[in-house]
Amino acid sequence: MSGQVKDQTEARRATKAERREARVAAARAAKRRKIVYGMLGTFFGTILLIGFAFVVFKDGGDNSAAAQPNASASPGTTPAADPNAPADPNAPAPDAKFPPLPPGADPALGTKPVVTKGEGTPKELKVTTLIQGKGATVKSGDNITVNYVGVKYPTGEQFDASWDSKQAYPVTIGVGQVIPGWDQGLVGVKVGSRVQLDIPSNLAYGDGPDSRLPGPLRFVVDVLGVNPA
Repeated sequence: MSGQVKDQTEARRATKAERREARVAAARAAKRRKIVYGMLGTFFGTILLIGFAFVVFKDGGDNSAAAQPNASASPGTTPAADPNAPADPNAPAPDAKFPPLPPGADPALGTKPVVTKGEGTPKELKVTTLIQGKGATVKSGDNITVNYVGVKYPTGEQFDASWDSKQAYPVTIGVGQVIPGWDQGLVGVKVGSRVQLDIPSNLAYGDGPDSRLPGPLRFVVDVLGVNPA
């Protein structure tokens, strides 16, 4: 009888020990699951942040690219103007009639000219009058308003045109604001004229390694007015 009681007591002790071990094992398993879930949460959170950052910076890059100034070469000797710079007081308003033709001008000045490639290689500046105006004669130092198309002389490939922005171009002639071919070729031209300027490279942007637009150029320029001083 005493042996049977002893066996039952030991059985109860074993059952308690097993339950205690089971609780310890369950606690350890829960702790491991918590650690694993925490690691997985950190991993997926990092992936989401990387994806979000990629989308944001990708869109930001596109917008900044869109905000960049026009990279095409202009007839001036300086890079394209800063879009945040103050507006030129001589520039026509964006909603002004385009192009702003002078009184009595040939209606052909209201249409963008077709500019073709040249023949050979120009060695000196050549000015050809395509439409003869009847207005004031441009003098060195005058601020004038023009429309123009510029192409590469050997190919006829257009690289710039005020027509495309629908805004005429105000510029002072004879003071180095523009390439020498303009400074020399537009002096003496009458308002209302359309002239073709065939410009050798040495009177344009040159042929050096730093040239923004090497080689000879051809411009067709409409002189629309002389602006008040």
